[in-house]
Amino acid sequence: MAQFNYLNELNSLATIDGPITRGPLQRWVKKSGAENMNPTLSTSKNISNANLSGINQSMHKLSVSANQSCNNSVLSANKTPTRADIRKNKKTPSKNKSPGRSTTPTPNKASKTPNKADRFIPSRSNTNYDLCHYMLTREEEKSDEPTLATEALSKALGETDQGRLLQYTCKAPAAPEGYQNRLRVVYSQAKVPSTVKNTSRYIPHSPDRILDAPDIVDDFYLNILDWSASNILAVALGNAVYLWNAGTGQIEELMCLEGNDPVCSVQWVQGSGSHLAVGLSSGVVELWDCEKIKRLRVMDGHSARVGSLAWNLYVVSSGSRDGNIVHHDVRQRDHNVATINAHTQEICNLKWSPDGKYLASGGNDNELNIWPLAQGHHYTQTQYLYSFRSHLAAVKGLAWCPWSNGILASGGGTADRTIRIWNVNTGANLSTVDTKSQVCSILWSSHYKELISGHGYANNQLVIWKYPSMARVADLTGHVARVLHLCLSPDGTSVLSAGADETLRLWKVFMLDPAKKKDPVDTKAAKSLLNMNSLIR
Repeated sequence: MAQFNYLNELNSLATIDGPITRGPLQRWVKKSGAENMNPTLSTSKNISNANLSGINQSMHKLSVSANQSCNNSVLSANKTPTRADIRKNKKTPSKNKSPGRSTTPTPNKASKTPNKADRFIPSRSNTNYDLCHYMLTREEEKSDEPTLATEALSKALGETDQGRLLQYTCKAPAAPEGYQNRLRVVYSQAKVPSTVKNTSRYIPHSPDRILDAPDIVDDFYLNILDWSASNILAVALGNAVYLWNAGTGQIEELMCLEGNDPVCSVQWVQGSGSHLAVGLSSGVVELWDCEKIKRLRVMDGHSARVGSLAWNLYVVSSGSRDGNIVHHDVRQRDHNVATINAHTQEICNLKWSPDGKYLASGGNDNELNIWPLAQGHHYTQTQYLYSFRSHLAAVKGLAWCPWSNGILASGGGTADRTIRIWNVNTGANLSTVDTKSQVCSILWSSHYKELISGHGYANNQLVIWKYPSMARVADLTGHVARVLHLCLSPDGTSVLSAGADETLRLWKVFMLDPAKKKDPVDTKAAKSLLNMNSLIR
């Protein structure tokens, strides 16, 4: 019988999943006091020494003596409880202490209650069970006496050279070489320097509003669209001129010609929403008061249609198919103050610089001429300052940069398809970009360092360009025919395009950041420069 007790004791000592006696004390044991804990600790120590002595004696002697039987009986009486014993004695002492009753546990109960430790939860996906089993088995074979599971495990972990056998955390696998995570910026915790500014913005690729424009003339050389400072849009449709209030949406007819001859050009006077110059196919220029719906003057001077107009204070310059530029001073009875033989073919467009020092004229003869201001006057000299002949087709697109003096953008027709940036102060061609399409019109943004161009054959789109790199920012599509005309809203945030498909499309492509939004533009009519002077019919 003693022999079986010895084997049971030996198996319990070598069991790995047995109770751990070296863990921290339970809370109820700590509360019982130091005097109750000492007998237990001393008993555990004596039990451990007795176990070791019994094991040593049994390893050297094959026969069982009376002394060994005695030792075995002691071991069986005070041995460490097994799992079955633990399940039977799971009760903890009552927390309610009645007076007069001793709270000191009996020796038998104290010996049967194990000291439990914190659980060890390994990461099973990173645990090498085969290696662990091999190392533990090797330790037991090398030792003359049974080794505790914790000691064998610590030795195995210390000797292995294949990394950590048990881990509390799992590291993510390394990415293959050359892999770049597209969502890296989403999960990055790096702080962006305060000096770095976010220059990106949202550009809508669809129009905010579409208006019908029936009977619009599909002619590359005309300029029949303009937006006033008082938020009134003037558009010529066939032989009539209409006014559209962008604030209220109200539409009003200004004039209608007899016959089928179309209106060729319209242009608002600077800083006014009340006076409009209209160029006709008969070669005359009419001045209209739009508030009173009344024609003020009729000014002649051309022998062919007037396809382009440009204001410089109280002087309106007109360009005609006859190749001449006529400057009209609307204050004087003799309005024709200067006539210039500017081009050999029809003049496609005229633009005064924002400072009023230069007039740019583009013609069907593929020439771009720069005319300087006559000293003491508001019209130009009769001799051009520069004549640029780099374009290979008619020069229709013309636009002066509003925030950089002397910078001009020009665009050529179907045979040219390029946009060129000029510095008229030096006469240098700063950059050239091939747009792959006919350039019909160009506008500069007043809020961003960008310009937008309207194109015809073969893509019929609007393109936003970054200045000075001339890189494409966005392509705006929607017109099914060429985009003939562009005009900018008075607040500089929207662009209106007129296409040969008889539609007007409003694009809000230059919207400001709400944090930097300027005051809204007053929609009331600004005081005209012409109101200070009497107009002579």
